[in-house]
Amino acid sequence: MLTREELPDCPVATAVWLIGNKWKLLILRDLMDRPWRFNELLRDLPGLSQKVLTDNLRQLESDGLIIRDVYPEVPPHVEYRLSELGRTLKPVLDALRAWGAMYQQQARSD
Repeated sequence: MLTREELPDCPVATAVWLIGNKWKLLILRDLMDRPWRFNELLRDLPGLSQKVLTDNLRQLESDGLIIRDVYPEVPPHVEYRLSELGRTLKPVLDALRAWGAMYQQQARSD
């Protein structure tokens, strides 16, 4: 998690700092439904590289928004899921989804 000194003064800037890139939002969108494995996320997000997915998952985990569960199997089984804090983003993602649908509908009718 960010330290108090690292947090922007503005709450909107804090939210953008934590979830403000395209990939983080799409990862969080997927994790709203269920836990996902790394390769599932990679397949579901065309154009996303392994490195960028790894970096974003690490940042989301470090910021306390997701949890990485490692199952001691051979081969190792790792799943990513939302933390309780991450689940609080559901209304934000729902609002983005609704706004995006409204925009798409308007654009199609123009």
